[in-house]
Formats: sequence, C-alpha cells, structure tokens
Amino acid sequence: MPISITDTPLHQTGLRDRYLDGQPFPLLVLDDFLPLDVANGVLSEIKANQDFQKSNDYIFAKNKFESPRIENLGPFGAQIRDFLLSPDFASAISDMFGHTLFVDPEFIGGGLHRGGEGSFLDMHADFNLHPAHRRWIRELNLLLYLNKDWQPEYGGCLELLDPRTGQSASVEPRFNRMVLMLTKDYTLHGYKPLHFPKGTFRTSIAAYAYSEARSDEEVASLKTTTTWVPDDGGAVKAMVAKVTPQLVTLKQRLLGSATARKK
Repeated sequence: MPISITDTPLHQTGLRDRYLDGQPFPLLVLDDFLPLDVANGVLSEIKANQDFQKSNDYIFAKNKFESPRIENLGPFGAQIRDFLLSPDFASAISDMFGHTLFVDPEFIGGGLHRGGEGSFLDMHADFNLHPAHRRWIRELNLLLYLNKDWQPEYGGCLELLDPRTGQSASVEPRFNRMVLMLTKDYTLHGYKPLHFPKGTFRTSIAAYAYSEARSDEEVASLKTTTTWVPDDGGAVKAMVAKVTPQLVTLKQRLLGSATARKK
C-alpha cells in the first residue's frame, strides 16, 4: 500500500511552530517517521545492495557512498520515493515551511547516503541553487536516518551550527528519525568521524525541497556549490575550503555539474 501522510507524524498539528522554534535555526525532528514495516524493509534492501558510488567529496569527507536512485533498492525504496514526491507530502512540508515547496524528483545530491569506517563530513553549507534547474531555490534538507540499534558511542550525530550566533546543536541519527532543516548560507552541518561497529554504516536517505524563483534577482546571489567550513585540519585545509567554491564553479561552467550527472 502507498504511504499516506496519516501514516507519518506529518499529519500532526503545530508542526510549523515547532519548525520555527528549532535551534540553532529552523528545523523539525520527527521520530517514528515511516510505518515500521517500511523502515525495516528499506533497511533490508539497503543491506542487500552493495553497489553504491563513492562520493565526490574527498578532502572534506571520507569513506562516503551514495545512490540517488532509491527506487532501485527494491519495492520499499520505490515506495519511499513515491511518498516523498507525492502531492500530499509537498502540501505537508509547504504548510510547515510557509511557502510552496516540491521535492527534486531526480534526488540530485541526495538519495541513499552511507558512511563507512572512519567516515566524516566536515561542516558545510549546501548549494542553495539547483545545479540543473537555475530557478529552483533549495529550501529544506530532508534527512531520514536508518541506523538501527544506534548507540551514542558510535558517533555520527548531525552537528548543526549557526555562525551568525555561534549557537550549535546535535541530533542523534536514530532509526526512523526524520530531520527537516532549513538550507541557507548559515545552516552549517556535518558529522564527526564515526565509530560504528566494523561492517556497519551510518545510513540515511536524503531529499531536498525547492521553491520556484519568482524573479532573476531572487537567484542572483545564490550558488550551485557547497561552502566548506572545516573545524579541524589546520591552515592548509582551511585555505582549500576557501578556494574550493570558485574552483568548482569554474569546473561547472566548463564541464557541467558532476553532482547533476550522477542522477
């Protein structure tokens, strides 16, 4: 059966207030997000599949694997994709956000994400303009965690920081937990090196919600590249982080977006 909004916490009242009250910037954490049989089912499909691409991020991330085509995982992956792309889901997140949103149907930059042994992801602000549709403004990250029997000593919490205020927060990547977080230049996030048991992975499904730009001016200051803000690694890594957006922008102009080509 298709997943319905009433099968998830998105049917609850007061979500917009909870989202706006999130810290250190607007976000909403929803536990027991999917029906349990669907969450268990997609995790089994993920474990049965091992043919995932290595991430393009080499300097600011380690041992990350991804696959934008979650429908290829199996029936449960396809069921989740259909739900995330459904009009009802779009309506629910639009009501929470306060503006009309839609999920990228190609899951560019999203889909299945897995972090292996020693994996980390430096603090960063995501691209806020779609690399293939230059009038799509990225507004929300939707992160569904699938880490069954997660323990604090495993690490891998979603670390959040607003550099304008210095305020930070940490969200545990628990099984069947959905995080909906604002995407702006100041919504920094990442995760520290993992200590998961050998042979296990930090696992999530990511989707990104967009709005349609109403004018050229609205997108003029937005970017199709990630801004990295590593909090360790020394002066050399910090310098590389500073010049990376300009280099990636040049490469995109010459060769197109590698992220978009992975769709």
